[in-house]
Amino acid sequence: MLLLRVEIPDVPGSLGRLASAIGAAGGDIEAIEIVEKRYDGTAVDDVLLEMVDGAMPDSVVSACTALEGVTVLWISRYLAGGNLFLDLEVVESLTDEPETAPDRLVELLPVAFRCEWAARIKTVPDGFRVEHASEGAPAVIDLKPGSGLEVQTLGDDLVAIAPVGHKRVVAIGRRGGPEFLDSELARFGHLVGLATSIARRGQG
Repeated sequence: MLLLRVEIPDVPGSLGRLASAIGAAGGDIEAIEIVEKRYDGTAVDDVLLEMVDGAMPDSVVSACTALEGVTVLWISRYLAGGNLFLDLEVVESLTDEPETAPDRLVELLPVAFRCEWAARIKTVPDGFRVEHASEGAPAVIDLKPGSGLEVQTLGDDLVAIAPVGHKRVVAIGRRGGPEFLDSELARFGHLVGLATSIARRGQG
């Protein structure tokens, strides 16, 4: 499975032309999600696809960039399967068991944001302590001190960070890219806040 992130003109027919070009180049599309709509008249989409036997990812990249106004932002292997996990599904899963919402969020974030890992981290006197992490998270996560929603670099990983309160943050990491878009950061912060509220209601 491959994850292709593309910037396309936000006009009728653009997705159809993109899908046709990918298919002609040997790509079999499993799912498409609009990640961000921009004020400049473009949109960023994530496309999950498989290559047919004998076809190469470079062929898909060339076919996409040959379309007017289309830019390939990222293409890489995607290990989370053939489904895009929507924010609504995350929230529904959290509300099913409110008392476990903070831990469940950490487990769901990598799929929802096409990331390698997620972790909830607490600031302690000698640095940071990982309280709960998904598979693939680094054993040591040494962040720079911060106070808000932001992106940092940790080795080869781009790390988005959202504050939880009580000297805690939730972090999600992408190995090498693609860069976190403003819309993704906003969604991330919103989901972290929702998980915190759901957990509080569960305790009440």
